[in-house]
Amino acid sequence: MKKILMVAVIATAMFATLNANGQEIEMVFVKGGTFMMGSNDGDSDEKPVHSVTLSDFYIGKYEVTQAQWKAVMGNNPSYFKGDNLPVEQVSWDDVQEFIKRLNAMTGKNYRLPTEAEWEFAARGGNSSNGYTYSGSNSIGSVAWYDGNSGSETHTVGTKQANELGIYDMTGNVWEWCSDWYDSYSGDSQTNPQGANSGSYRVGRGGGWGDGASSCRVAGRYYTSPVNRYYYRGFRLACSSK
Repeated sequence: MKKILMVAVIATAMFATLNANGQEIEMVFVKGGTFMMGSNDGDSDEKPVHSVTLSDFYIGKYEVTQAQWKAVMGNNPSYFKGDNLPVEQVSWDDVQEFIKRLNAMTGKNYRLPTEAEWEFAARGGNSSNGYTYSGSNSIGSVAWYDGNSGSETHTVGTKQANELGIYDMTGNVWEWCSDWYDSYSGDSQTNPQGANSGSYRVGRGGGWGDGASSCRVAGRYYTSPVNRYYYRGFRLACSSK
């Protein structure tokens, strides 16, 4: 059957129907701004705290689901099966192939968020209330983590959203970012893209098997871009039009 594609922009969200089955990827608009990235209260790689200025962008309201992955890739690599569960067991390289195919299908320019975009959105952007986790200081209200997950993923969007209406940026699955992992600079930066090269890619947000300390909005994780784990997925981003 020929795939049917539609793209529509509604208010501050963008929707892309991937195929005739009606799979949509909903994007939330994030107004650009300046924030202090990192933390003095966590691991050493979260320091130094530094000023980052970002342009407008869009980021996924939810983690990419297994149904969305199947609509583009025709398979489901996930360990925990369910159309509305986040896709997992996908490497950074796998995600690049997904994005390549999705962009060919939709004519759009989806990508992974940069680490700075991810943290700004997780903190609530310009509407941030300064929470430890994405949307609350109480992790259980916003996240599936080792204290409540039952050692498995859960349907996206079933916990409380953050200040921007984005779900699961804390917990459920770790999320790939576009950057190579590197130490922070203390210098002020504008739209940082991360290191030019490296051995590891960045992951953010914590997952269903992690404790609260690993799920803070400033927390960082890194691994080889070829690794696949059942606690790591992703969400999409794209530049403002």
